[in-house]
Amino acid sequence: MYTRNGRALDAYARLDVETGVMSASPQALVLMLFDGALKAIATARGEMQRHDPAAKGVAVSKAIGIIDDGLRASLDLSQGGEIARNLASLYEYMTLTLVRANARNDDALLEEVATLLRDLRSAWESMMKLQSDSAMPPANEAMVPPHRGAVLDGRV
Repeated sequence: MYTRNGRALDAYARLDVETGVMSASPQALVLMLFDGALKAIATARGEMQRHDPAAKGVAVSKAIGIIDDGLRASLDLSQGGEIARNLASLYEYMTLTLVRANARNDDALLEEVATLLRDLRSAWESMMKLQSDSAMPPANEAMVPPHRGAVLDGRV
């Protein structure tokens, strides 16, 4: 039974997310994209176990959208160099793998993409911490985050 309180909780949750996005730094937004994709994949895995192909497809589509329209689209290929190009290829691989996972109902493929996203998220978070602990600008291209608007040394 979905009551008025349930709708109020949903509205509050949306507002909380919107407020978080509006007040987040560009670097934190990239982390939020990773988190959103991971959550969508976890939802897809749950729907797969519940034998709900429609809900699984919606969750997989959401993960693909976050990866393509969020992470991949935000890459700055002109400034990010080889790192950005490699990430673009990896994001493309992830989306194709998610499509295959959905079509084949393959949980192992969903987990493969989730593992890749967790690893990238962890590396991004470590890089953010390293940059915030250091007042110095990045020493080389490997230290420059390849996502637009997410350069940690103050340049956008």
